[in-house]
Amino acid sequence: MSSKPVYTLRRGEVFEAMETSPEGLATQDAKRRLALYGPNLLSRPQAAPNWRKWAGTIAHPMALLLWLAGAAALAGGRGELGIIIWVVVVVNAAFSFWREHRASQAVNALEALLPAYARLIRAGQEVRVPASEVVPGDILYMAEGDNIPADARVVEEFGLRTNNSTLTGESMPVRRNADASLVETLTEVERPNLVFAGASVVSGTGKAVVYATGMLTQFGRITNLTQAVEEGPSLIQKELGRVARYLSLAGLGLGIVILTVGTFQVGMSFTDAFILAIGILVAAVPEGLTPTITLTLAMAVQRLAQQGILVKKLSIVETLGTTSVICTDKSGTLTQNQMTVRKVWIAGVRMSVSGSGYDPVGEFSPSPARLGKEDHKASFEDLQALLTAAMLCNNARLNPPSPGSPRWTCLGDQTEAALLTLGLKGGLQEHYVRQGYPRVHELPFDARRKRMSTIHRHDGREIAFVKGSPKEVLQLCTQIEVHGECLLLDEKTREEILAANDDYAQSALRVIGLAKRELPLRSGAYSPESVERELTFLGLAAMMDPPRPEVAQAMQALRSAGIRMVMVTGDYGLTAESLARRVGMLAGPSPRIVTGSELDALSDSGLQDLLSEEIIFARMAPEHKVRLVSAFQAKGEVVAVIGDGVNDAPCLRKADIGIAMGISGTDVAREAADVVLVKDDFSAVVKAIEEGRAVFDNLRKFITYIFASNIPEIMPFILTALFNIPLALRVTQILAIDLGTDLLPALALGIEKPEPGVMERPPRPRSQPLVDSGLLLRAFGWLGGIETVLCYAGFFLVYRLAGLQVGAFPGAGIGAAPVYLAAITVFHVGVVTSQVGNLFACRSESRNTHRIGWLSSPFLLISIGVEIVLIVMMVYWPPLAKLFEHLSIPPLYWLGLFLYAPLLYGLDYGRKILAGRKQGFITKEVAYEDHHHGMRPGR
Repeated sequence: MSSKPVYTLRRGEVFEAMETSPEGLATQDAKRRLALYGPNLLSRPQAAPNWRKWAGTIAHPMALLLWLAGAAALAGGRGELGIIIWVVVVVNAAFSFWREHRASQAVNALEALLPAYARLIRAGQEVRVPASEVVPGDILYMAEGDNIPADARVVEEFGLRTNNSTLTGESMPVRRNADASLVETLTEVERPNLVFAGASVVSGTGKAVVYATGMLTQFGRITNLTQAVEEGPSLIQKELGRVARYLSLAGLGLGIVILTVGTFQVGMSFTDAFILAIGILVAAVPEGLTPTITLTLAMAVQRLAQQGILVKKLSIVETLGTTSVICTDKSGTLTQNQMTVRKVWIAGVRMSVSGSGYDPVGEFSPSPARLGKEDHKASFEDLQALLTAAMLCNNARLNPPSPGSPRWTCLGDQTEAALLTLGLKGGLQEHYVRQGYPRVHELPFDARRKRMSTIHRHDGREIAFVKGSPKEVLQLCTQIEVHGECLLLDEKTREEILAANDDYAQSALRVIGLAKRELPLRSGAYSPESVERELTFLGLAAMMDPPRPEVAQAMQALRSAGIRMVMVTGDYGLTAESLARRVGMLAGPSPRIVTGSELDALSDSGLQDLLSEEIIFARMAPEHKVRLVSAFQAKGEVVAVIGDGVNDAPCLRKADIGIAMGISGTDVAREAADVVLVKDDFSAVVKAIEEGRAVFDNLRKFITYIFASNIPEIMPFILTALFNIPLALRVTQILAIDLGTDLLPALALGIEKPEPGVMERPPRPRSQPLVDSGLLLRAFGWLGGIETVLCYAGFFLVYRLAGLQVGAFPGAGIGAAPVYLAAITVFHVGVVTSQVGNLFACRSESRNTHRIGWLSSPFLLISIGVEIVLIVMMVYWPPLAKLFEHLSIPPLYWLGLFLYAPLLYGLDYGRKILAGRKQGFITKEVAYEDHHHGMRPGR
């Protein structure tokens, strides 16, 4: 290969230097180069070694408190207790390490499920291959919305502009050309004839020869110099971390108070008071809480992935549940993205076109063969002129059926593919048409101009063909072609064209206007101002992209969930309204249609006021979409944006949740999004939001469950320190609860299915915290309080059955040892059995388990069985009984202990009924007020 920099070479020299040709590499040659240069992949940054991750799990602040507690127990002569505490820390750290590893695997697996592809010219054919298989010498085909997979030298371009912000930080599109670059003062990144891996095509089309792949690209060089930035903890993880720290500090402070009061006021020995302080600390530290959150989110991501919903960040799962507004694009998002031209207007005649998809088989009605004979307004030549413009002002390619794809498919824009199919249905041969009209230049589609132009050479002349929005094209026309002649375009004909456009649009058809112009001798560069004027109007092509079959049902579900749906499209307003009504997006009879130009005229406050109405936003440019998202966010809404095009990318990034289509979506849109719908299934949005709401509910469930058991764990140490009664629960038994019996039930609550009606309630406000005063009051003051009372009732009853008076408890003396061991065994078992009732009570904050289904969660039932087996083993298996200071208790005791679960559940059941009646009374009062004062001014 040439030693000269590739950007200094002329077009022909580039092919020679890279040992390739305009036809591209042969398949065998591409395979040999792939073996030589390796896959086109960036090397992953080296992950932190496992030992460092392990150290993080056993040395964080909460774990350090337990390490200190164990050391203090050793120093106080309780060596077995200190060792148990240390073993618990290690075992819990091991479990946390495994959970975090599973979470990282869940996220990393998404990359393999979202392969990137490149469009190449190989052996003269345009093909689509995985980006990892691109090799030096490949001919890269680029079009709007594509991501560039490797560094390449441009050899052909039509209005090509790229976004190099990944390399330069500058988001403004940069013009690319195919000329040799000989200026010595420019860096390689500044060369106008080079495109780079990681950049994206903003507009235009082009071809380029790949000269660097993988780590040899500019992006690869930067990767070598930078460190991977790890995703920080989500808001929910920060909130839980803060709660865990507060509880740990509270436990530490309470332990110090107990140590002081027990030693100096109650008269306990320092050793006994010190053990009580350690117990307080162990009971208060919720060490495994944050990793459990990570696992819950990771498992939700895995469940969504199984349904074709890829979530890139764990924190997004929880955010999905707060979605209150969804702004959605139309074409390719609500529709199937398989455009088919249904209607054609030429010189006053409206024609229908049969056929479906991209199969170039269909008929025109009335037949083109009859037009020249029987119709005085149009001729066969007029239709041929329209079809020629549709085929030439076009960058799409059609692929015939193949063994891997039984249907006709397209490469490129769906609208252009429909126009290309229309030309083939009309009898035009693409090869001969393009050969007779070789392309000279292209003015690519621009969201502001809303049109595209191509310039062609024919019979020694240059002809420009223009297509775009009918209104934008029509306002540039001064003539119309009728019977092959160019006639003056009068106002009556303009009104007829606009009326046809409106009729088509109201039928949910997307309408394209086509025109042409014979250009004078060129002087200077081609520009929209010099080319797109004094045009000759050729006609209209109206196409339909049918709505996806699942959209209507999804719209109904989202409306029931209190989520507002807003259509934001670059399409014509009437077309958007017709589709919105067809899929059930609209509630009122006459929504307001706001265009991009009208939006520009609104102030921020005016836009805020406007958003309270039912609106369709049409003719929106990318900057308009971003402004709309910002306006909704300013009103406190959590905004999700669904899109598939390159013009959707800015608002996908701006939104709280960006959702892209996986099949029809462009590379740029998928990269900008937080969520990718792999199968382009719009109804998957409903599943994602339902999962997000369920995750939030489940987090509250198991946090309530865990916090509730803290009260019967902490209170024995406080009551013993204050009143010098026997300690009802030992430190080792607390550890057995937190690490043993409570573990699986908490996880079972974390993976509960969504409750019935979860999608029938309004979205949760953005400001609502996960751990609020209501949760804390229910966990600590209600459920935890009931558990403590039940457990102490059993504890006292053991003493009474032994003939001891309540006021005559003999500490832990020798004579009372068997009674004491039986009492603390009953207390420990009581915590476990009451937690069974707590488990069912926590399955819902407002509903009762029988309404959810007692047997609806097999894992929850298994977890109950496991914890019962564990506590029975701790009581009756001698090694464990000795370790946890248990005494075998008679079977009669178990009859009373198993009543704890229904008692606790029954009390919480009654509370829910009373709360429901109160809420119902308030609802009736509000309804009464609304009924009797509904006509008050201002309501």
